[in-house]
Amino acid sequence: MLKGIIFDMDGVIIDSEPSHALAALDALKTLNVSTTLDYPYSFIGSTTEHMLKTMIKDFKLDISVDNLHMCYKDCLAARIKAEGYVPVPFVQQLIKHLHQEGFILAIASSSTPEEIQAVTKALDIYPYFTKLVSGATVANPKPAPDVFLKTVNELGLELDECIIIEDSFNGVKAACAAGIPVVGYVNPNSGNQDLSKAEILIEGFEEIDSSFLNRCYQRYHNMPITITASSRLQIKEIPLEDVPLLLDIYRNPSVNAFLPEIQAVALNSLEDAVEKHKAYIDSIYHFYGFGLWGVYLKDLGCLIGQCGFEQHTLDGEDIIELGILLDSNYHGNGYGMEAVNAVINYASSNLDIKLISALISPLNKASISLFSKAGFQYVKTTMKDKKEYYLYTLVK
Repeated sequence: MLKGIIFDMDGVIIDSEPSHALAALDALKTLNVSTTLDYPYSFIGSTTEHMLKTMIKDFKLDISVDNLHMCYKDCLAARIKAEGYVPVPFVQQLIKHLHQEGFILAIASSSTPEEIQAVTKALDIYPYFTKLVSGATVANPKPAPDVFLKTVNELGLELDECIIIEDSFNGVKAACAAGIPVVGYVNPNSGNQDLSKAEILIEGFEEIDSSFLNRCYQRYHNMPITITASSRLQIKEIPLEDVPLLLDIYRNPSVNAFLPEIQAVALNSLEDAVEKHKAYIDSIYHFYGFGLWGVYLKDLGCLIGQCGFEQHTLDGEDIIELGILLDSNYHGNGYGMEAVNAVINYASSNLDIKLISALISPLNKASISLFSKAGFQYVKTTMKDKKEYYLYTLVK
């Protein structure tokens, strides 16, 4: 269960990387050294001390680390005095939201303890954090996992109860080394950072909430994600252990009469079906973020069918098709309409799907009635896999 959310600070909470980089260049200029912005940007995610030691070595500077640090801090203070702390858009709202949702929050930053405290107080987010942990207090800076391991320990949590938000290659690498899922924030002001090892990449915080982070956490731990719910139903990804139940539904002739491809799948062995569903989880659920989800009764938790979206090519054009099937024992109770409306509402608010299609056999009167009541309009009669279908669409 996700309990703790750990934020990097520079580049995630405040847009400070340009100021830090320019302050490093300013400090070098006082020593008659000139270089490009690429140089200080290469240290994003690491500690200031590591950067300064490397600067002394690279440029053969005749100055102590302490004196160079004082010079750097003076240059940085001058820039902050002139520019102030610039918060990353919408991150303050996210932090407040996560706190209200009951998550334990922490900062694990390469900045000094004094800098972390000054930033959080200046942005009025200090009370929301349980721990503020500096990379200056551990033996090895990012990309080593030390600061994250210390943060998790101080929060009193386990590694598998946390998720991290980072914007740098070093930070993502440190999170991966700690075995904690990481959300990579692509901050254009953080330089050219390789965040490819992150669980997911985001370009802003305006649409990020606790549900999004929970889904990232569940995806990392291979937990089936609950997509949406209605008054009586839960729509969620189907785990491998429910494949036998799904096959029982497929094998019912009254269910698969209009689903020849599913009928073929039902003839396979359980082992084949499990292997196919493993691939489906990776290639459909994980890749597209949608698929044919399981329809479960809320009160009993039992699987009664499937409902969801799949991408197909029809008449040379890509379509997103909404499909549904229910165990015949649950026909006539309004579950079909309830499931269809639930996934349509989910698509409207969470998926970038503008046009939803449905392919229905002309003989399937029940589905024609259901989709018509859900607002779908008949478009044309078409052929797919040498069979005739009605194409219905819904514009969202």
